[in-house]
Amino acid sequence: MGLFKKMRAVFHDDWCSQCQSSMDVVHKQLYALPTMTVGHYYSHDEADYYKANLVKVNKKAEIPTGMYACGMHVYRCPECGHRAVKLTVFLPVRDQEKQEQLLYFDNGEMDDFIYR
Repeated sequence: MGLFKKMRAVFHDDWCSQCQSSMDVVHKQLYALPTMTVGHYYSHDEADYYKANLVKVNKKAEIPTGMYACGMHVYRCPECGHRAVKLTVFLPVRDQEKQEQLLYFDNGEMDDFIYR
């Protein structure tokens, strides 16, 4: 992960990459990742992988034990209209989340998945 992305993840993950304004969360969704289980985690950076493997769930209790999950935040900038998606890949462990990966898709890579 590049330095800019690391700083953005820590301080301002909701800033627009185009105009640096604060973006609004327009949608949140939780997904299970049935292809990844404890001991079989592999980092993926491609949007196509997530579009093919995310399974929508309504709450964490629906995710089987030992299966990774993914939280999706869809952002929209009120100033310039730019859209972005943040995916947080994590393993639910008891009442906590062991975060594995944080991904940003700023160029519409997930649009066909979200707006289908």
